[in-house]
Amino acid sequence: MEIVVHPASVQDRDGAPGVVQGALARAPGITMIWADSGYAGPKLEMALKEPDISVDLEIVRKAKGGKDFEVLPRRWVVERTFAWMGRYRRLSRDYERTMASSQGRVTLAACRFLIRRIVRVIEEKGMESVQ
Repeated sequence: MEIVVHPASVQDRDGAPGVVQGALARAPGITMIWADSGYAGPKLEMALKEPDISVDLEIVRKAKGGKDFEVLPRRWVVERTFAWMGRYRRLSRDYERTMASSQGRVTLAACRFLIRRIVRVIEEKGMESVQ
């Protein structure tokens, strides 16, 4: 997992190459990245064309002519995660004074998601199967 907090003046497509490169450094086995149309453009594509990177990028777009709400493949995972993070009071607004503090709070929230998932698996399978 890679978490980077940028100032509001940095657009998503401008910050994406650094986030993707950081994620690939932590998890070199990543082979596919899904992104919404806000990330379309040359910056992210150029970052993924470096010789040591072999990752496929798929831009998830709305269907042409679609005016109503529709669930887009893979995008719902991101939207659901942001909704879960919005439940934390410290993440519902920007209370932090530094970007490092904001990044730490997001990391703590992500750790809590992971711990809850692990506990759920242990409860379903029983403690004997985990040991």
